[in-house]
Amino acid sequence: MPKISREQINDDEMKILNELQKNSNQSINMIARHSGFSNQKVRGIIKRLEGNRIIWGNTTVFDEQKTGLTHFILLIKRNSKKINENTISQIVTRKIEDFAAEMGVTIENSFYVHGEYDWIMMFTAKDLRQANKFSDSVLALNPGILEKISILQTLIFVKKHNVLNPERMKLKEFF
Repeated sequence: MPKISREQINDDEMKILNELQKNSNQSINMIARHSGFSNQKVRGIIKRLEGNRIIWGNTTVFDEQKTGLTHFILLIKRNSKKINENTISQIVTRKIEDFAAEMGVTIENSFYVHGEYDWIMMFTAKDLRQANKFSDSVLALNPGILEKISILQTLIFVKKHNVLNPERMKLKEFF
């Protein structure tokens, strides 16, 4: 029996990852059918991806507006001052999640980035007023560290988590 190359393993893993991105809720049987693999091979690859923490979890894509929520993006730029150990600990342990939950805000994504801004958070809130209150709390939690915060409201998703919005044609209303 020939050995499988690392390159072939990577290609197989990417096929499974692509299928999971399309719909992480689909059955092993459907993933196997779409990728051309056996059910056993798909289970093994998924287990390996989870074990190597390439897959962190599963998610559901939903329409915030239909649930009475609004989606926002918070762009955060820090200044050049050194951050103390306590603040670093709060960032790493995600203490902001507790404050957000108390305010009725759900942080969907959080990224440390390179560019004009240093941190990006995507979250849902009831409305712009609640989003601004959350933004003010982020400033208050990080006194003297943040230089600038910008808040953006998402009007419509065209594609989210690699899934096309079935109502993306509403985008025409904005043009």
